[in-house]
Amino acid sequence: MTSAENYIKNRLSDRQQSGSYRTLKPENKLADFCSNDYLGFARSPVLKSKIDEEVSNYFNLNGSTGSRLISGNLAYTETLEKEIAALFKSEAALLFNSGYDANVGLLSSLPQRGDTIITDELIHASVIDGSRLSHANRYTFKHNDLAALEAKLQNAKGIIYVVVESVYSMDGDTPPLAEILSLTEKYNANLIVDEAHAVGLYQTGIATQSGLQDRVFARTVTFGKALGCHGAVILGSNLLREYLINFARSFIYTTAAPFHQLVCIKVSCSFLQSSGEQVATLRYNIDLFKQALKISSESSYSLIDSDSSIQCILLKSNQKAVETAAHLHNSGFDIRAIMSPTIPQGSERIRICIHSFNTADQIIQLTNKINHLLNEQ
Repeated sequence: MTSAENYIKNRLSDRQQSGSYRTLKPENKLADFCSNDYLGFARSPVLKSKIDEEVSNYFNLNGSTGSRLISGNLAYTETLEKEIAALFKSEAALLFNSGYDANVGLLSSLPQRGDTIITDELIHASVIDGSRLSHANRYTFKHNDLAALEAKLQNAKGIIYVVVESVYSMDGDTPPLAEILSLTEKYNANLIVDEAHAVGLYQTGIATQSGLQDRVFARTVTFGKALGCHGAVILGSNLLREYLINFARSFIYTTAAPFHQLVCIKVSCSFLQSSGEQVATLRYNIDLFKQALKISSESSYSLIDSDSSIQCILLKSNQKAVETAAHLHNSGFDIRAIMSPTIPQGSERIRICIHSFNTADQIIQLTNKINHLLNEQ
């Protein structure tokens, strides 16, 4: 065994011993309470039919043949970006192959050495990775804490970028976006908002729903969550779009998305505009789940305050999270444990995603099972 293989073996062994070892699981027939398909678009036969119809209207290649700066840029793509920009009330839009690519491309190329990036302590890993590549000064502030953010802003150098999520992927909660904007404007900082988990339940996102989009420097929207397909877009000014085309390495040095993916995005965005019934059902299901969940005040476990599709119960250990998820899995519910080091030690949990397609009976059966599991101990 080589030294590299020994290193790999030891690291994997450490993960197994700590209870944080990850494995891939194939699809199953369980009731879905774990996916990001909040509005059911990914499984919608109506949406699939509309996508097939749109594809049939064009002669297209199987692949994109190259990066967008070489041979992979279609007139269809540029028209789609204009349509997305209009839908999300932005001056311009630039498509990326994933939300990870979008955040890494933006944060690695825009802030420079001597600039400052300030992120919420619970920001997504893609923002962290992009920030590390930028060589800018990097700081975090206590989750959703305005005083902690202002303290960091007071000491920031160079051009300042503040990055938050409008719905946090691991907690499901929402920051005080208007108040954060007031602070960033006070200190001449640029606010970047990741709307990945907000789009759908909040239509085109919390920034637009609140009428704040013109004050936000840049927004990231992904299409692999509520929109049920794949890819992402950065929304901002025409100037930002041109900058990213020239400097964002995750845009420049990657093969463009194939035509079918572009069609999925186009049709899903159109479908979103007529999804009022699904959104209303989703809101009802979220309220039903929260009302039916009864965790004793004497319990050491708790539900994180969230009005979004993401509902999390803190169990405070990898072992307890894994055991609880396994019990629910065996009862017919697909729910996953979220373990450290993905999240900080002591905040381990089960993450429950509510969807428009979950039935009331499923939600009641699930909450009854959780109530029994957590209140008997």
